[in-house]
Amino acid sequence: MAIRTADMLVKMFGSKCEVAVHDFTDLKKSLIHLAGNVTGRKIGSPITDLVLKELANPNEDINDIPNYKTQSEKGQIMKSSTVFLKDQHNKPIGALCINYDISLFMQFNGVVEEFIHFNNNETTTESFYATVQDVIHGMVDEVLLGFKKAPSDMTITEKIECVRILEKKGTFLIKGSTDYVAHALGVSKFTVYNYLQKIRTMNEYHLDETAEIMD
Repeated sequence: MAIRTADMLVKMFGSKCEVAVHDFTDLKKSLIHLAGNVTGRKIGSPITDLVLKELANPNEDINDIPNYKTQSEKGQIMKSSTVFLKDQHNKPIGALCINYDISLFMQFNGVVEEFIHFNNNETTTESFYATVQDVIHGMVDEVLLGFKKAPSDMTITEKIECVRILEKKGTFLIKGSTDYVAHALGVSKFTVYNYLQKIRTMNEYHLDETAEIMD
């Protein structure tokens, strides 16, 4: 039934939709069926960290996870939902996971926002977070939002500019921030290090030529 549902959903919503069916018998290779393919996974891929976190709860506390944000390794932004499949004893035995690539919609949204934008006086803002990870995530999400497109659709120049802005904000003063920025941009951490090194060199010599960073 879950496999038939997965195939039907992809037929209905098209190539931007992916529906994965997981069997919890072996979490190391739980993916047994994949309709569509947005995340680049293959049959036999392991369960995700989000599902594992939910499975750590008592059976009665394991709930479906609707409408959350995820990102592929290539930087595509997705809306996702997970429905747990349970047996007659309410024990989770699998999951139906829906991922929909909304990258193109984000571009459209950026165009619309630009069209209806009014010039208002800017005010200084400050956000308060419970953990340092939240600080990093918040800073990166805020900067990426300004580009009005998914990271997978950003040019090299735009990614460099994103790193430049984050450097100016002091993001890289926080341990572990480079790994998260690399993940968010869909590049390796070594690429981020390369951007940073050249940005800092250019700042030292008061240069401002993005093309030189790309060489």
